[in-house]
Amino acid sequence: MAQRSGAPLDVIAASLRRERDRAGLSLTALAQRAGIAKSTMSQLEAGTGNPSVETLWALSVALGVPFSRLVQPHTPAVQVIRAGEGPAVHSERADYVATLLAACPPHARRDVYLISAEPGAARESEPHMPGVVEHVVLGSGRALIGIAEDPVELLPGDYIAYPGDVPHIFQALEPGTRAVLVSEHV
Repeated sequence: MAQRSGAPLDVIAASLRRERDRAGLSLTALAQRAGIAKSTMSQLEAGTGNPSVETLWALSVALGVPFSRLVQPHTPAVQVIRAGEGPAVHSERADYVATLLAACPPHARRDVYLISAEPGAARESEPHMPGVVEHVVLGSGRALIGIAEDPVELLPGDYIAYPGDVPHIFQALEPGTRAVLVSEHV
């Protein structure tokens, strides 16, 4: 019979501390919520306990996290999109390219784009869904950005936020205009 390894105690200990801190719970409060002894909770966070599947399930429910988050090592997600890469969408009426950098995950309400635009016709956007707000930080160049009837001229480093549920524009005034646009959904 193959020997089975025990629970990954160091991973469980680190996960419990991280998730308890995230939830803003004391050791005592989490133990009470999970229906386990405070001494058991203390041992688990010290990496010296021997948790049963029932104990870990009770803790995951008390913390409001999936069971797997307590037993798998935490690995932060890092995403890199190099300049010139990523899904790019071109405008038909303007020298304007929107490259999606980060799509909205299920629990968030925003998309992040890199905008590349050249002087010429403005990129005129029809109203988006009600409640959408667009945030733009100009990185290079110069541009008119915002509500179509009253856009604002931005220079590198300038920021603007405007309702995306009304007609709005982005018009490059200098070659090599680049910006980051965050579309925030309600």
